[in-house]
Amino acid sequence: MSGRKRKKSKTSNYLISLDPIDLSRDGDGFIGKVRSNMLGTRFTVFDNGANPEKKPFVPESAPIRQELAAICYETNVLGFRGPRKMTVIIPGMNADNERISIRPKNEHETLLSRFQNGNLQNLLVLQNKVPAWNEQTQSYVLNFHGRVTQASVKNFQIVPDHDPEYIMLQFGRVAPDVFTMDYRAPLCALQAFAVCLSSFDGKLACE
Repeated sequence: MSGRKRKKSKTSNYLISLDPIDLSRDGDGFIGKVRSNMLGTRFTVFDNGANPEKKPFVPESAPIRQELAAICYETNVLGFRGPRKMTVIIPGMNADNERISIRPKNEHETLLSRFQNGNLQNLLVLQNKVPAWNEQTQSYVLNFHGRVTQASVKNFQIVPDHDPEYIMLQFGRVAPDVFTMDYRAPLCALQAFAVCLSSFDGKLACE
C-alpha cells in the first residue's frame, strides 16, 4: 500500500492506494482515505465507497463508504515531553468473525460521534500501551521484542482495554526514514496502515 497527502485539502487528507505510482482517487488501486479534523487530533479512515453528502453527483448504485477506524490523539499523558496518548475506535466483529459494516449517512452515526456519546455497541475501543520510564536511559520505553530499534515519538503499540498484553498493532522506527508495522486480528491491513499513516501528521496540540 502507498499513501499520499492531498495538497489542496483544508484538513490533512491522505489517499491510500495499491498502486505506488497512480495515487489518485480515480485510479484502479484506490482503496481508502484518512481525513483529519482542523487540529489534526482526530482522524477517520474510510474505504473507497461514495461520500453520502455527494450522493447526487455519484451513481445511485455506488455503495456508501464504510468507516473503518477513528483515531484520537490526546495531549501528552506524562507532561510536555511525554509520549502521546492514542485511542483507536474500530467496528466490532459479528458471530461469523466478519467486520460489522458502519456506513454513516450523517454526522451523528460516525465512529467519533458514537464514541463521544458513549454509544459503544458494535465498537471496539483500543488504546496505546503507556511506555514505562527507564532510569538507565532516561527515556520512556516499550518492549518491541527487537522489531523497533530507534527511539521516536511515533513508536507505539495498540492494545484493547481489557487485555493490555494483546498487542494488536505496533509501529516503530528502524532507520531514519524506515518504520516497521506489525498487526493482527481483528485489524485488517488497511486499518493498520491508516492508523500508522495518521501518526506522521503534525499535531500541534500533542507535541
